[in-house]
Amino acid sequence: MDRNQLIGALLLGLMFVGYMYYTMPSEEERIRHQQIRDSIAQIESQKLLEAEQVTKELEQKINGDPAQANALAASEKAINDSIKAVQIASQVGVFAGAARGEEEFITIENEKIILTLSTLGGRVASVELKDYQTHDSLPLMLFDKDSSDFVLNFYESRNRLIETNRLFFEPSKKSFALEGEDVKAISMRLFAGSKDQYLEYVYTLSGNSYVVDFDVNLVRLGNVVKSNQQSMVLDWGIHAPTKEKSIENERRTTTVFYKFKNDEVDYISETTSERINLVAKTDWIAFKQQYFSACIISEEGFASGSQVESKDMEGITNDYTKYLAASLELPFSNADAASIHLKFYFGPNHYQTLSELNIGLEEQIDLGWGLFGWVNEWMVIPVFNFLEGFDLGYGMIIFLLTLFIKLILFPITYKTYKSSAKMRVLKPEVDALNEKFKDAEPMKKQQATMTLYRQAGVNPMAGCVPMLIQMPILYAMFRFFPASIELRQEGFLWADDLSSYDSVYDLGFSIPFYGDHVSLFTLFMAASTFLYSKYNMQMTMSSGPQAQQMKIMMYFMPVMLLGFFNSYSSGLSYYYFLANIISVIQQLVIKKWFIDEDAIHRKIEENKKKPPKKKSKFQNRLEDMAKQRGYQSPKAKKKR
Repeated sequence: MDRNQLIGALLLGLMFVGYMYYTMPSEEERIRHQQIRDSIAQIESQKLLEAEQVTKELEQKINGDPAQANALAASEKAINDSIKAVQIASQVGVFAGAARGEEEFITIENEKIILTLSTLGGRVASVELKDYQTHDSLPLMLFDKDSSDFVLNFYESRNRLIETNRLFFEPSKKSFALEGEDVKAISMRLFAGSKDQYLEYVYTLSGNSYVVDFDVNLVRLGNVVKSNQQSMVLDWGIHAPTKEKSIENERRTTTVFYKFKNDEVDYISETTSERINLVAKTDWIAFKQQYFSACIISEEGFASGSQVESKDMEGITNDYTKYLAASLELPFSNADAASIHLKFYFGPNHYQTLSELNIGLEEQIDLGWGLFGWVNEWMVIPVFNFLEGFDLGYGMIIFLLTLFIKLILFPITYKTYKSSAKMRVLKPEVDALNEKFKDAEPMKKQQATMTLYRQAGVNPMAGCVPMLIQMPILYAMFRFFPASIELRQEGFLWADDLSSYDSVYDLGFSIPFYGDHVSLFTLFMAASTFLYSKYNMQMTMSSGPQAQQMKIMMYFMPVMLLGFFNSYSSGLSYYYFLANIISVIQQLVIKKWFIDEDAIHRKIEENKKKPPKKKSKFQNRLEDMAKQRGYQSPKAKKKR
């Protein structure tokens, strides 16, 4: 700061201090102002006392006169109503006439769903699915009026925010029910001061569908809606009620799915509470619960800038699993005559039902990613649906499905067993090599063993490839059973619900990793896994460190399966139990009628006499590594 700036700042400061001193009231003025304030307070106090006195006198006068009491009450109500009307008009403008009323509920239903519409906000207040019940036999509600919100937000011409959930709509019809091919529509209108200006919701329902057409119409609202407004915001949120036996499984499968326009389906992770901004247009938003969904679909697409949210309710309440919400941008061009065409889907997460809508809603069903999902979509589900057509019990359907899959895999099982038989035939020679090279480096022993395999025409990896081929089917079934609504509340033997765990005994306390109940199907599955592993180990007759590891796994895996599957789908445990039993039977059949180990031994001896086959890349790599360490194959040594 230079000298001139410093002098200027000092002068300004002195002027400010001088002004404050000059304008400061004198002592006499301060006393006079205080006297005025005291006088005003005294007058207000006197008025209050007079008002109280008048009230007492009026009460004394009307004590014995009910007519005067009613007149006074009516007068007070009229004054209060007038005040409220003025306040409402200042908040909602031309919609003031719709700000007061009494909420009414209108029921519309078809063969599958019951919708309850509310005149307050014109919204779908609750949805009941008629063909389903909760695990404790109560009506199944996708959501109810006390746990859901549905509000359309826009600005009127004076820049006041209009929120439809505070205003009353007028319905065009009373409650109705329909069936078959019948189609009916009901409109809910929010009038803007006159009968020819209104916001309209039109709900169209057909007799046998989970889909509800929903149109939002703006009629002659050009002078009502803010002139530069090109979109409205639809806020929809529900608290997802608990419906199933296991609330933990429900929470793990409840979230928000959405599909970007002409693009892939995405979702909020089931394990997080999160709010996401959608940076592109979306075709639909789905509030996906374990076996049911509430979806809103747009023909034109919700504009970018929409948001979705999933919030876990664990630790807050056990009546609801999560809070699911969406804030959707609805574009429009002309408020005098605009129509926004939407649809709702209120129904089950049934693969075929959702896929028939042809908008990708079936992708919210977790059938596994990539190849695993493809196996379910193109093999498991078609076979399962085919078997359903015979009206069999689901226990029998799962048995036949398991049998079908094991028959499909029989050639692979045969190839695996044949490879195992070859290894058993060679085991004495392998043991001899192990004894011969017991003090040698592991690489040298491995090289000698691979030379033996090559001379005998045996590929030690041949049994692994078939097992890898089976993995997609094993994992696909792991995803299929917990996601299949067909199994929901379908019983078999002691299990009352194949989609959930079967409990034959409640412990009364919870064991970490295991749970508070005993699942019998899981016990059978774990026991059969142990027996199957033990049988395979005996058939391979392995020895050494590898055999010891296999033995540890043989005991360890069933224990892990007990903990993991105890609260899982009993249908899945039943399937794995059947798969283990059928696998053992297949191996016994193969051993008795398909495999002759003496013939295999003769074939191996013949192979040894033939010129050696070209080495595999794996064998070449082993020999290269051995040469680097100074080893040579037995054959190379003989040539010296």
